[in-house]
Amino acid sequence: MPRTRLRTEIRQDQLVEAALAVMAEQGRGSLSVAAVARRAGLAPSAIYRHFPGKQALLDAVVERMRERMLGAVAAARAAEPDAIAALRRVHERLLHLVRQNRALPRVVLSGDYPVGDRARRERMLDLLTRFLDALAGIVADGQRRGRIRSDVNARSLAVLFLGLFQPAAVLWAMSDGRFDVTRQAREAWPVFEQALRAPGGARAPRRGRPARRLPRPRRSPS
Repeated sequence: MPRTRLRTEIRQDQLVEAALAVMAEQGRGSLSVAAVARRAGLAPSAIYRHFPGKQALLDAVVERMRERMLGAVAAARAAEPDAIAALRRVHERLLHLVRQNRALPRVVLSGDYPVGDRARRERMLDLLTRFLDALAGIVADGQRRGRIRSDVNARSLAVLFLGLFQPAAVLWAMSDGRFDVTRQAREAWPVFEQALRAPGGARAPRRGRPARRLPRPRRSPS
């Protein structure tokens, strides 16, 4: 790869991360070329060498979120042969992504994205559609193996999975962390897992690396 192109890709990556940090702290409405430039330690004019404007930068942020969300599903499928264990791993990974990137629930999961433009609306819809398709693939595999109930459409269960995670993530972001998303995840998952299981389905034996347990919420001192 030519050195100039490599430098450009590195700089674009830095600018996307700076944009994520700005939106994580203040929401999408705070995103501007000047704010990203300050965060990255650059002059605003330097941004335009890599992105034509704020909207292009925002599109790059959504693409980064797409990569991370779909990457979470792919990694879970590779690590866990059991569908229910794979879904739990996706749930844990998404929780980790939210805690690292408050911009994810602010932009991707809350609808805080400029969807008046048809192309941008289609881009966001494509992101969520691909994510749901990937989840439905895990569910369908579990149904074929008799691990997940087959009386509900795989896609519907994938949407239910997103509903398990999305409201808690949005509440956590909008409350600036006051809503305990970790506790919510710990308490909601067993209920969802019980609803997923096929009647009479036994727990599958663990193979390979076990899924990381969700951390217990810290109790505030009395």
